Amino acid sequence: MAELRLEELNASNIVAANTLTLKPGQEQFIAPVSYSAAAAVNNPATAWQRVVIDGDEVVGFIMGNFDPEAEHEEFRAILWRINVDANDQGRGIGTFAVHSLADEARSRGLSRIYVIWEPGELGPEAFFLRTGFAPVGETQYGETIGALDL
Repeated sequence: MAELRLEELNASNIVAANTLTLKPGQEQFIAPVSYSAAAAVNNPATAWQRVVIDGDEVVGFIMGNFDPEAEHEEFRAILWRINVDANDQGRGIGTFAVHSLADEARSRGLSRIYVIWEPGELGPEAFFLRTGFAPVGETQYGETIGALDL
């Protein structure tokens, strides 16, 4: 594995980001990168979208949002989406991406980031717990709200 690095999501890497593959069963928990790109169009001042590059290959994607004016605390600094290519899962790429989002939050003077996940056997809960998120609540739809103290 070459040294991982981040690049902003842009026209030259969005096709590669959109072709990230998933392991069987993960598709019910992960929205396509194109959904994230569309969401950023509506929130360009608050969206933080990056691809993870290994060598010169896109191997992951992460989208955070930083909105100090959000009504609910968990939406002021949140990890909205994270995708790691099926063939590259288990290599630390997702952890690198989460730590990068945490570094960005710290640079903005924040002390906590949030994530919301849907419970399920093939869902992302184990990953979020391994990266340091702890359950702090539940949405009205039964999703878990997790927080990572920085």
